[in-house]
Amino acid sequence: MNTKITPQLVLQQIAQIQHMERGKLCILRQGPEGPYYNHQSWEEGKNVSRYVPRDHVCAFQEAIAGYEKFQKVIEEYSQIVIQQTRAELAAGFKKKTSHPRSSWPKTKRSNS
Repeated sequence: MNTKITPQLVLQQIAQIQHMERGKLCILRQGPEGPYYNHQSWEEGKNVSRYVPRDHVCAFQEAIAGYEKFQKVIEEYSQIVIQQTRAELAAGFKKKTSHPRSSWPKTKRSNS
């Protein structure tokens, strides 16, 4: 069964993403109670690092996964719209359209 994906379905998938965060989660070091984490991302052309408490690690992982899903779905959406645009343009080029006539009267040119 081949289900056709429409731009509206893709936009619905985007709307279902509740949390997003750019960047990645990194282990700073191992401590006696487990790893210490920081979140690294690019903001305004700079690498920004923030400490992440252990009880927030899962939320950060889900938010980063949400952003990755968003990127994937956006790419899918753009491909669908590009294909539709190309099909519409190709159909438009196949039609012979007459040039619209001007309402201005023609003036004769002199050969001098």
